[in-house]
Amino acid sequence: MTDVAGLGESRAAGGLPCSAQARRAGESLTATASFGRRWLLLEVAGAWGPNAFRDSPLLDPVLGARIERRAAAEGWRIAAIRRPGRARQADGLRWRWARVDAAPGRESVVWGEAAGSADYLTAAFDQPGTRSDDIVIAVCAHGRHDQCCAARGRSVAAALRGSDPDGVWECSHIGGDRFAATMLLFPHGINYGWADTLGPQHMVDEYRAGRVVLPGLRGRSAFRFLEQAAQDAARRTFGDLRIDAYEPVRSAQLPERRWEVLLADPAGPVRVELAETLSAPLYSNCAATVAAARPTFTVRGVSRVLER
Repeated sequence: MTDVAGLGESRAAGGLPCSAQARRAGESLTATASFGRRWLLLEVAGAWGPNAFRDSPLLDPVLGARIERRAAAEGWRIAAIRRPGRARQADGLRWRWARVDAAPGRESVVWGEAAGSADYLTAAFDQPGTRSDDIVIAVCAHGRHDQCCAARGRSVAAALRGSDPDGVWECSHIGGDRFAATMLLFPHGINYGWADTLGPQHMVDEYRAGRVVLPGLRGRSAFRFLEQAAQDAARRTFGDLRIDAYEPVRSAQLPERRWEVLLADPAGPVRVELAETLSAPLYSNCAATVAAARPTFTVRGVSRVLER
């Protein structure tokens, strides 16, 4: 593979891992959190293949595909979870599940446990479960999907487990391999990247205090990329780091691929104008052999809307 705009060779051709290339290029993490308002987390306490539900020894691939189809039909984004490292063996083979609602104002986590993998198709969707006020820390460690997730994510999960053994889980692919180590904090769906070098414990501590940390913040999964970009711009301009600050109210497309997003704020609504552009070509993960641009947003203005 030839060099693309100074990016270097793809990993498949012997280049740097995708996460190392993204860091070297100084790629922005802003507004890269994959969308998901309802998450279904299913414990698969063993090895994961490239697809955690269809390529894993503990799950019948037909069952895994049926679970995926039902989740998609009912609006759930699913991820496999397992305890980090040796904690997995200590826990034994269990089939715990969690339903997470990450929508603003409805944030909740409900836990349950199935009798076996076959019960996931019904129990995880239909049983009432038990509501929990404890946070869930999900760190991507899906090495068969991308090597960067294993190399960077597992160490983060192991480190965090020391202070929160019950809340920390390794999880399967959640998007943004090149931002490994990636981490989701539930129930709000706060998504971080490069957690291995940007202080994962600080990210978790601030989340418990009801705040986000700007370094490494990819966005909140309940919002689309456009809204994530607008929130980030407002936080950097006015400084409110509370999780619920600057909730999107509405957005409108303007001429020349520009957007206007209105955000709620007690001091007065915030108007953010963004231009939709394309990034420089990049390799989205270690398996990519062709560098491609991705949509991104550039801030054109941030202001308060004067009330009359």
